[in-house]
Amino acid sequence: MLKDLFKTKPKYITVRPPQELGTRQEPAEKRDIPDGLWVKCDRCNQIVYHKELSKNLNVCPKCDYHFRIGAKERIDSLLDEGSFHEINSGLTSTNPLNFPEYESKTKKSQKATGLTEGVITGTGTIEGQPLVCAVIDFGFMGGSMGSVVGEKITRAIEYATEKGLPFVCISSGGGGARMHEGILSLMQMAKTCMALNRLAAAGGLYISVLTDPTMGGIYASFASQGDIILAEPGALIGFAGPRVIQQTIRQTLPPGFQTSEFVLEHGMIDQIVHRKNLRATLGFFLKFHAREDKGGQAIG
Repeated sequence: MLKDLFKTKPKYITVRPPQELGTRQEPAEKRDIPDGLWVKCDRCNQIVYHKELSKNLNVCPKCDYHFRIGAKERIDSLLDEGSFHEINSGLTSTNPLNFPEYESKTKKSQKATGLTEGVITGTGTIEGQPLVCAVIDFGFMGGSMGSVVGEKITRAIEYATEKGLPFVCISSGGGGARMHEGILSLMQMAKTCMALNRLAAAGGLYISVLTDPTMGGIYASFASQGDIILAEPGALIGFAGPRVIQQTIRQTLPPGFQTSEFVLEHGMIDQIVHRKNLRATLGFFLKFHAREDKGGQAIG
């Protein structure tokens, strides 16, 4: 009996399964979580409830990261309810160079975005102020500019010039000129800039809003030509991307290179505006620059 007092006690215990103990094991409750109910933030990696994110204009409530949004969502968040009227909606791309699989890529983007092309143009009001607007959708082939995108933007600028209205362009993601159309795509850079020159000569106002990412031929043409250039926080802005530049010059780039904050510091844009304040900011500038007719009524 004294020997039992000095026996080494086992470190682990044996747990018998319920079947051996004669007890009933209840099946684990299975919970079905619908797809798309939660979203993982690309910056802070936190999980955000989708409805909470949508209510916050697709801005992460934890770290303020601005998610990319489509052209239709952008119009709904900025323009007065029911005021938007689309123009030149019937223009669609063809394949002038017979580029392989271009038609299938176009149809895939049309199905994914519900758009006929990568930009929506139209008229509307922001806080009661009339304007002509163009909104690029990154979901349509990366927001790249083909001949139809350039044509729709040019026609919108010309309409603003003709009607004496301000023009607001929102580059909600923008790639370069669409290689599938070759020189026909590249010439849109010059065409849109010439239309903006005519708008400026007529005394018209052009506000350019840059969102993530605004790059390539879009930035190198109309996106960087605004009388007022606004940008959302953290947007990537520039011509060639940081990775391409670093590989070309073989030098380490400064922290935050080509972000909104970096280009503001270097004088390339006028102001960074949080998405929740963008509508009010655009309304302020439109009211401030509104012209008056002889009767004292603002005409945009």
